[in-house]
Amino acid sequence: MQSLRFFTNADVAAALAYTPLIEALRKGLAEPCAAPVRGCQALPDEASLLHMPVWQSGQGIGVKLVTVFPHNGARGLPSVAAVFALFDDVSGQPLALLEASELTARRTACTSALAADYLVRRDAQRLLIVGSGTLAAHMVRAHCSVRAYQQVQIWGRSAEKVAALVEKLAAEGYPVSAAVDLQRSVEQADSITCVTNSRTPLVLGAWLKPGTHLDLVGAFLPSMRETDSAAVARARIVVDIRAGALEEAGDLLFALGEGVIAEADIHLELSDLLQGRGQRDNAEEITLFKSVGYALEDLIAARALLEQAGAQTELSTETSPPQ
Repeated sequence: MQSLRFFTNADVAAALAYTPLIEALRKGLAEPCAAPVRGCQALPDEASLLHMPVWQSGQGIGVKLVTVFPHNGARGLPSVAAVFALFDDVSGQPLALLEASELTARRTACTSALAADYLVRRDAQRLLIVGSGTLAAHMVRAHCSVRAYQQVQIWGRSAEKVAALVEKLAAEGYPVSAAVDLQRSVEQADSITCVTNSRTPLVLGAWLKPGTHLDLVGAFLPSMRETDSAAVARARIVVDIRAGALEEAGDLLFALGEGVIAEADIHLELSDLLQGRGQRDNAEEITLFKSVGYALEDLIAARALLEQAGAQTELSTETSPPQ
């Protein structure tokens, strides 16, 4: 029986590199899988337990368990906690158990960057990140691995958080600076990634120049939106998974409710891009990728982590001096 490995968030950060993960997602997301609808169980005190199973031949079987305790702020704890369990799909034996917050952040950013690789213009030079939370740094690193941006700007409501993030990423070598005027930065950007929990539009369609790519990641409830309906109406829409988008993607649901798009406009999925359909048509086209999260991304990331960690262990063994 194989030994069961446990990975902390720190272990995941150390072993799961962005570029190999993007390539693993490029291959794995093009293939079919089984991913039942996410289950949600109500717990006392407005808390929830979510469970997301998924399996794919060759990747394995996985399930993410997530607890949401909205009153954890009073305890000095994050409101969301998660683990991911990976099993072999041939024998059913457990392979790994992971703390899942770092895994989720990295697979989310890498999925976003993967879509951008097909939708952002090849000559794009300016990347704008709207939001300064946990995902912002991951987005910079992942997106800069698929395009050589000359300028990266970060906008957020907290100048202190933005300044700290800029200092951290600049030290890593990224051409990053703070965006002071959001409208002006949107008007100049070639690619815009939104990672906020906003319930009111931040990026307006009137601000978008021809050829812009809009990447919407933050809003995960029907009541949330990061853009106005004019932005959605101007763009050709691609989603990670259509069923999830029609249930949860507030940006798209508001636009549907206002009648500026129809459900038929939401037909391209990321898998279509990976199979050669729905890529950017021309330099003037505005494109939009809406991500709501897909269980297969977690499975691919967990498998990639296990393989990368194994490769690092083998390399360390090979290069260690004899005892």
